[in-house]
Amino acid sequence: MTAGAALDASRVGRDGALRLRFERRGPATVVVGCRYTLPLQVLAPVALDDPAAIVSILNPTGGLVGGDRLAIDVHAAAGAHAVLTTPSATRVYRAEAEGATQVVRLSIGPQATVEWVPDHTIPFAGSAFRQTIDVDLDETAGLILVDAFSAGRIARGEAWRFAVLDSAVSIRDRHGWLLHDRFVLRGPVAKDDPAWDGLGFAESHPYFASIAIVGAFDRERFAADARRLGANGGAAWVGVAALARRGALVRCLASTAPVLVDALAGCWRLARRALLGLPPLALRKG
Repeated sequence: MTAGAALDASRVGRDGALRLRFERRGPATVVVGCRYTLPLQVLAPVALDDPAAIVSILNPTGGLVGGDRLAIDVHAAAGAHAVLTTPSATRVYRAEAEGATQVVRLSIGPQATVEWVPDHTIPFAGSAFRQTIDVDLDETAGLILVDAFSAGRIARGEAWRFAVLDSAVSIRDRHGWLLHDRFVLRGPVAKDDPAWDGLGFAESHPYFASIAIVGAFDRERFAADARRLGANGGAAWVGVAALARRGALVRCLASTAPVLVDALAGCWRLARRALLGLPPLALRKG
């Protein structure tokens, strides 16, 4: 070591990559390409009474740490139908320096459908997490996309104690943008900053989600059905808005994790029925 020389500290965290390709083979969809590097991994497709290929994405290291950089690329070829989920909620741990990032790219071909329905993300106190989900889909394709979070480990009194929570969802077809939706939350907030759980924000509901549905379906009927999910005494609030073209966006606020899970399951059930004419999936999670 040369005296006075700068030390090159190794970056904390891992680079994880996952690439999945789905194709239609007769009446079924199959996985024709799968490559991954830890801390990303996939389980074997689940065999259920459903036309979709159902794949669970997991992080066997237990969660994301500062410095992790994850990249997920999914392509559904013409006529394919893929459901992508997770076995449980994703934990994001405290970061001392660089935060964790996740970049998701979904490419959906003609007459294909992707259902992106992971469990919610839990940002621990002091964590920093930035995520982008970019979707390019054919004008005849379908999409159901869930982006859900808790405000932290609520039972431990850590609500809204993360350093940064940043999520952006962008959806486009060949005619242009269908949706670009982003939020950036920073905490703990300074004295003069807004309280994220206060009036006009989460309104004391520390679980929140957005659900985008794109394709050919009756948007007015779906919106009416989805709004009825929120008629449960205030435990969950559900609002629906039509996109300018081809879709709808659902916002959900929930008081507890079970209420969030139930509300998301209800929205997913309604979306599958409206968009695909299919019954709900029983994923048999533990």
